Amino acid sequence: MKETLRTYITETLLSNGLDSEVGEDSNLLLSGLIDSLGVMMLVQFIEERFQIDIPPEDVTMEHFLSINTIESYLRQRRT
Repeated sequence: MKETLRTYITETLLSNGLDSEVGEDSNLLLSGLIDSLGVMMLVQFIEERFQIDIPPEDVTMEHFLSINTIESYLRQRRT
């Protein structure tokens, strides 16, 4: 799951021309790697790819700060 997220983020959402590696704990939001539109695109990708519904109230920094926090959130949603 982490590799799928990393690949999508790196290949689709990083439009700033950086070819840097996104670490599992990289702060995606505060670092400016992903903006609000990018978060919405990521949510749509997750819902389609992993078949998990994400309610709007769950789209928070707490859940989408890094690849690790996203994976943790998705594991909780699956249970």
